[in-house]
Amino acid sequence: MAEKVLMKGNEAIAESAIRSGCLHYFGYPITPQTEVAAYMAKRMPKIGGVFLQAESEISAINMVYGVAATGKRVMTSSSSPGISLKQEGISYIAGSDLPAVIVNVQRGGPGLGGIQPSQSDYFQATKGGGHGDYHLIVLTPSSVQEMADLTSLAFDLADKYRMPAMLLADGTMGQMMEPVVLPEPKTCTVDKPWALTGTECKREHNIVNSLYLSPEVLERTNIERFERYKEVEKNETRWEEYMMEDAEYCIVAFGIAARVAKNAIKVLREKGIKTGLIRPITVWPFPSEPIRKAADKVKGFISVELSMGQMIEDVKLAEECKKPVSLCSRSGGMIPDVERIVKSVEEMANGEAK
Repeated sequence: MAEKVLMKGNEAIAESAIRSGCLHYFGYPITPQTEVAAYMAKRMPKIGGVFLQAESEISAINMVYGVAATGKRVMTSSSSPGISLKQEGISYIAGSDLPAVIVNVQRGGPGLGGIQPSQSDYFQATKGGGHGDYHLIVLTPSSVQEMADLTSLAFDLADKYRMPAMLLADGTMGQMMEPVVLPEPKTCTVDKPWALTGTECKREHNIVNSLYLSPEVLERTNIERFERYKEVEKNETRWEEYMMEDAEYCIVAFGIAARVAKNAIKVLREKGIKTGLIRPITVWPFPSEPIRKAADKVKGFISVELSMGQMIEDVKLAEECKKPVSLCSRSGGMIPDVERIVKSVEEMANGEAK
C-alpha cells in the first residue's frame, strides 16, 4: 500500500506536477498560493527542471506559452488578481491549441480584495476570462488528496485534448494539511507532432499561432475547436453524489463548501430533512446531467458558494426551471458554516427560501 505523507495543499500540487512530468514552472508570488512557487524553487534545480520567478504574472504566462509550444509539460500558479493578469496569455494558449496547466488558489475580490479563501473566480474560470470563444478544463479539488490527484489529471487532460486545464482551488485547500498518497512518477507519452521541436530537415515547419486574418479560416478553426470541446463534455465531466438516493433537497457545492455541506447534511437528516449533495469535480464541463435528473425527484436545490452567487446560474440552467433554486453563500473570504447551510435548507423546506 502506498505510503501517506502529511502535506499542505499547495505543496501537494507542486509535487504532483513534478511527478506528472512537469519540469518547467513559471510564476510569481501571491498569497495564498506562494508555497507552490516556493516548493518548485526548491525542487526544480535538484531534478534538472526549470524554475523561474518572472518579473510579473504577464511574463510568467507568456513563458508558459513558449514552453507549451514545444510540447513540454509546463505549469504556472497564482491567485485571483494574478490570474486576471494572465488572462490574455491564457486566451493566446487556448487560441493556439496548446496544453498547459494553470493553478488558481482563489482569494477574495474584486480588486486586491483580501487574502482569505474564496470561490468568486468561478465566472472567470468557466465562462472564459479572456477574450474570444474558448474554454478551459476546470477541476475543483475538495481535499489535499484531490489537490494532488486532479493536478495529475489536469496534465493528462490538457495533453489529450490539446487545451489548457485549470485547477481551481480556494485558499483553504491551499493552506490545509492532510495525509496524501502522491501519484507515481510518470512521463508524458502523448505523441505531439505539432510541437516546435526542430525539423532536422525531415518535415515541414510547424507553426504555433492564434492569429487568423481570414474570418472564414478563424470561424472554421473555432468550430473545429468547439467540436473538440463537445468530446470533453461527453467524456470528462466529473462529479460526486452524496446521499442522493432518497434526497428531497439537493445541495450543490464544490471545494471547501462541499466539505461543510456534508456535515450540514448529517445534521439535516437527524432533523428528518432528507438532503443530499451533488459536488462538481469539473465545473467546466459542468455536471448538468445529474442535476437535471435530480430535478425530477427533489423538491429544490441550494447552491452553496464562497461568492455572491455565480455557480447558481449553472445550477438553474441545468435543472431547467423544474424546481426552485436558492443561494447559501458568504463572500470576501468568509465560509458558510453548518448552521447557515442547515438554515437555508430548512427555509426551502418550509417554503421560505428567497
